[in-house]
Amino acid sequence: MGDETMAEAELLPQEGMTDRWPDFNRIVTEDDEPVDNLFSEKQQRLLTESLNSSWDPGRQFLAAADVAIFYAPGRSPVVPDTFVSLDVRAADDLWEKRNRSYFVSEFGKPPDIAVEIVSNTKGGETGRKLSYYAQAGVRYYIIFDPQCLVQGDALRVYELAGTRYKPRFGRLLTRAGLGVTLWEGVFEGKRDTWLRWLDYEGNIIPTGCERAETERERAETEHERAETERERAEHAERQVARLAAKLRELGISPE
Repeated sequence: MGDETMAEAELLPQEGMTDRWPDFNRIVTEDDEPVDNLFSEKQQRLLTESLNSSWDPGRQFLAAADVAIFYAPGRSPVVPDTFVSLDVRAADDLWEKRNRSYFVSEFGKPPDIAVEIVSNTKGGETGRKLSYYAQAGVRYYIIFDPQCLVQGDALRVYELAGTRYKPRFGRLLTRAGLGVTLWEGVFEGKRDTWLRWLDYEGNIIPTGCERAETERERAETEHERAETERERAEHAERQVARLAAKLRELGISPE
């Protein structure tokens, strides 16, 4: 992503922030600065919508885009394009200040996955953000660079080892029960290469629309199968009726 006001700030204390968590009402949780391009916006929704619509890991999770992660008192937040946190859920009252962002102190853990989408060379995805997410304790850090602006390939996955990230050569995020892949296809009428989630068996996790389309195609297939069976049964009945008529012509009772 580009030059986010919050994400790109040096990790300095905000007003109202000390070495202990302050009055939440004094913390700036959103800056209302529009910075995303259309591709990044669509990509973020593809990532969050598919999980929220179709993923059932058997545990609670939170998937969100462009939400600040406050991970330590006295430090400015990081703002990933998308994050996923397992075994947590959003609060009932999302308007309360402490619930408007991801405060690690409130959720009890950092997110498990952070995703950055590169759209220019100024975002710091391979430099300072790599350090920020490590400090935050995010287990998996994913950089999707569709134009290869800051790295040699479009997709890189990192896993936290101690206090530093190490590259993962496989794209399965084992401890999160997810994987990632590059997918050439159409999303909302635009054909491109998209970053997609995989379930633990390696299947692409569909969006709600894709799942509905699959169900529609399955229903159509079942209808066609039933119609074929009906026509086959009717054909068989006609064959039996013709045979019975022939037997009667020969003076033989078909019974």
